[in-house]
Amino acid sequence: MKTIVYLHGFVSSPQSKKAVMLGDYVKNCVAGIDYRVPELHHRPRRAIEQIAAACRGIPPADLTLVGSSLGGFYATVMAEGLGCRAALLNPAVHPHTHFARYLGAQRNMYTGEEFELTQEHVDELRTLDVSAITRPERYWLFVETGDVVLDYREAVAFYKDALHSVVRGGDHTLVSFPEHVPELVDWAGS
Repeated sequence: MKTIVYLHGFVSSPQSKKAVMLGDYVKNCVAGIDYRVPELHHRPRRAIEQIAAACRGIPPADLTLVGSSLGGFYATVMAEGLGCRAALLNPAVHPHTHFARYLGAQRNMYTGEEFELTQEHVDELRTLDVSAITRPERYWLFVETGDVVLDYREAVAFYKDALHSVVRGGDHTLVSFPEHVPELVDWAGS
């Protein structure tokens, strides 16, 4: 049995459009794939613990992480640690270098949870950061050039030898995602 673990982005949840869309496709269109979507804590260290728990007991060859935005960062951290595959959807690259602009009050757009984003969060991201990927063949990068939240060129450079799907236009939500779902699931199932 293959497993896909979807990792949502910052102030998002398992109810995000991409998480639900991918889950619906797996449930209704394929067999032999277990789909999991942990609800990730806003503290990076806690989120990594939750991801590790969701992946526990799954052989790396049977595991694919799919991470969106900050979830893409987490997917990279975990893929490097576990040796599994990762599909990255407009991923955050070195997020500790970008998060200072978001310090202060935050609200999860799905759950309504409110919290304070502090320098401690940023420091945890810095501690988790991966300087480079070790096996590019395990990664598939999906980005859109119209993303104004994260510069897609940073991701293209960081994942330079990985498989790339770069779509002109779009935005941070990855509007082309529905077109990629069948081939992403095939890749995870192979």
